Amino acid sequence: MEIGDPPILVELRRHVRAKRMTLRVSAVDGAARLTLPKRSSLRSARQFLQDQEEWLRGHMGKTPARQVIRPGLQISLEGEPFLLASHGAARVVLAPGKIFLPKARPAGKALEGFIKARARVVITNLVEADATALGRRFGKISLRDPRSRWGSCNSDGNLMFSWRLLLAPKQVLRYVVAHEVAHLSEMNHAPAFWAEVARLMPEYEAPRRWLKANGGQLHRFDFKTP
Repeated sequence: MEIGDPPILVELRRHVRAKRMTLRVSAVDGAARLTLPKRSSLRSARQFLQDQEEWLRGHMGKTPARQVIRPGLQISLEGEPFLLASHGAARVVLAPGKIFLPKARPAGKALEGFIKARARVVITNLVEADATALGRRFGKISLRDPRSRWGSCNSDGNLMFSWRLLLAPKQVLRYVVAHEVAHLSEMNHAPAFWAEVARLMPEYEAPRRWLKANGGQLHRFDFKTP
């Protein structure tokens, strides 16, 4: 549905469990989405959006601009700044202050593969240490690029993490690992769960706040565009 001038395109979604209309602007792609109760009319949806137009325009203006991975761009890796450059070698090379990307390969694809490989080593080491500290066993560790979560732990003890966490400060990655490993003991967010998180990382509140406030920024990097 389009509203206003210039028009704003809003994606409408119906949800059987929705009790009221909920409007959100994605920190990932900047898209506006309105969730509707099953029986809400399109007329009422349009009126709701018109009433919220000022709020909507303000929030859409705060969405971080997409940044295509290419030489000349600066990124942060494990809390350290690096300038992307290119070279004639066949693989990605990490140097002081620079990451050299192969000229013969798409920059985004090459860097994504490099970050994933590095993330697997770093995250596995953290998971092993935290699981040992809690006396728990874990299953498989997978790396993905989800839009709505940074990690997960299922009832089989399998753990999933976003490889984009390597673009965040080190303590943020450390917190997400502690959070998911704590679920090996407590599959909920009750006080007992947070006690386990604090046991693994006593000062977890600051990185937790950073992720809530700045997590969307990690998705502004476009690894897919050639």
